[in-house]
Amino acid sequence: MTTAIAAAGLRKSFGDKTVLDGIDLDIPAGSVFALLGPNGAGKTTTVNILSTLLKADGGSASVHGHDLASDPGSVRDSIGVTGQFSAVDGLMTGEENLRLMADLHHLDRRDGRRTTAALLESFDLVDAAKKPASTYSGGMKRRLDLAMTLVGSPKTIFLDEPTTGLDPRSRRTMWEIVRRLVADGVTIFLTTQYLEEADQLADRIAVLDGGRLVAEGTPAELKRRIPGGHVALHFADEAALEAAARALDDATRGGDANTLRIPSDGSMPALRALLDRLDAASIEVDELSMHTPDLDDVFLTLTGQPHLEKTP
Repeated sequence: MTTAIAAAGLRKSFGDKTVLDGIDLDIPAGSVFALLGPNGAGKTTTVNILSTLLKADGGSASVHGHDLASDPGSVRDSIGVTGQFSAVDGLMTGEENLRLMADLHHLDRRDGRRTTAALLESFDLVDAAKKPASTYSGGMKRRLDLAMTLVGSPKTIFLDEPTTGLDPRSRRTMWEIVRRLVADGVTIFLTTQYLEEADQLADRIAVLDGGRLVAEGTPAELKRRIPGGHVALHFADEAALEAAARALDDATRGGDANTLRIPSDGSMPALRALLDRLDAASIEVDELSMHTPDLDDVFLTLTGQPHLEKTP
């Protein structure tokens, strides 16, 4: 699989404060990579370095094969950045904002008009195209902001907390846009304060704490690293539960009536092994459900800090 972003030993300090202490990244093209971490952990610094807005103090990195240090121009040509704060000019209409970006990307007038029209349609902004962006809702402004990023057809987009402050409907609209972009082969580097957002969108997640990456993996892999996962077995009556408890020596009583809990890492091999044990003991189970730690638990365990923000 082609690598979109690679980094080795990236370091950055501000005065005597070390923000990045040698992080390594290998992000496949056409995927969503989410970087989580407490406030001040270095997420935005990482984005700024990889998007050539800030120079690293050490280490190396490349984006789509272009070295950040020796070929920053080619890196900038291949990326788009949507930061925490909107780049939309509120005095201009949505259409004018997009036309301005087309001019900055040196598109000729015909291509600029065609690109602007296509993006207004794609981001459901046609009806508001002639209105000043200052009249847009927060969700509309974020959609316009992302549309402006796409004018240059970037291969990779850095989304730095793109849905902070949006209502749930607008947030889910942004999620659908991200999924469409990835389906078209775009790579997304996402930082977010919302755990559900990372869980919904990311192919891989890394947790940044104290300037270091303390964990990386798929959402499911990270959850399996945290103790507390179990399978809940619900039985029709007390007699069936007692028979199961005698046969399953690692079972404990659940919080609900006629329920047993079996420790599990949530993997398919573990579930198959449990089902085989139940069959071998001729145990009839009324209902079975999997319970795994969520990203809230992952974040707390890995960083020692309370969770990020739950999606409203």
